[in-house]
Amino acid sequence: MLGYIARRILLMIPTLFGIMLISFVIVQFAPGGPVERIIAQLQGNDLGNAQVGGGGGGDLGAAARAQQSANSAYRGSQGIDPEFIAQLNKQFGFDKPAPERFFKMLWDYLRFDFGKSYFRDVPVLQLIKEKLPVSMTLGLWMLLFTYGISVPLGVAKAVRDGTPFDTWTSAVVIIGYAIPGFLFAILLIVLFAGGSFFQFFPLRGLTSEYFAELAWWQKILDYLWHIMLPITAMAVGAFATTTLLVKNSFLDEIRKQYVLTARMKGLTERRVLYGHVFRNAMLIVIAGLPVAVVHAFFAGALLIETIFSLDGLGLLSYESIVHRDYPVVFANLYIFALVSLVVGLISDLTYTVVDPRIDFETRET
Repeated sequence: MLGYIARRILLMIPTLFGIMLISFVIVQFAPGGPVERIIAQLQGNDLGNAQVGGGGGGDLGAAARAQQSANSAYRGSQGIDPEFIAQLNKQFGFDKPAPERFFKMLWDYLRFDFGKSYFRDVPVLQLIKEKLPVSMTLGLWMLLFTYGISVPLGVAKAVRDGTPFDTWTSAVVIIGYAIPGFLFAILLIVLFAGGSFFQFFPLRGLTSEYFAELAWWQKILDYLWHIMLPITAMAVGAFATTTLLVKNSFLDEIRKQYVLTARMKGLTERRVLYGHVFRNAMLIVIAGLPVAVVHAFFAGALLIETIFSLDGLGLLSYESIVHRDYPVVFANLYIFALVSLVVGLISDLTYTVVDPRIDFETRET
């Protein structure tokens, strides 16, 4: 097993290199970089974003301050002084050849040195730390809610396949799968957050303004009160998918010959189900866990964060792409890829816990 783990860890190096290289090459050909954005603002052409790095909160970066100091001198002129453009290129590091910039970025990222945001004048790692609690909250609660309900419900549906219970729960699951998370979030706001009917839940944030003044048990209730709607909206689609996956996986295993043999030996239905079927049926569910984790933490919360005014990693990544804040973009991509690879390895190791018969050392890699 140690040999397999070592090989997987070594394989992460070329995988990360390839991901970062492809992304870096794409960015080189993408129009509208940070220098172009500043020039467009100086010329009054950047109508979609009146302020550099807008939406990030915090101070303007050195690039934006340079823009402000030069704004009066260059706005309205026929062109931009080439020396000023050269200064901007040097400030962003674009005066160096692309290969040199790429390998410097890799060396810095290996030491988890992500530099500073172009337009916020804040270390990228600090930005990620500030947004991470929101994404962790949404991701962890979504996974607990999804798997805590989907697995037992899927097993119950498989055991009662074809019964009225299976029929009406399938209807609920399919409806949940068909409704997009962001649309369900809007529906929850309209119904329960003061939209048109009731105002049982708050509309924004993870805590109340007076959170620090509350007792510890009141803080817990306040926190749960705030996350109820966004977590429900996020989990509805994943809940439906996981439930059907668990049900179908259990049905496939229940129909196999070894289950019939176990029953003929006189084993109880509970022993057959949880002693034999469960560990085999759950393998496919575990296989999808890394994707679910990465999706919950990094990719699945953008619209929910926007609708409920939750400032997390999803919103940070989106704003950074829009504003061409490359240090933040590449740092999020690097961390996203690294977490995906590590969680994938953990998922493989979990296979051996669910089914000790699996031995990765005997597999050819």
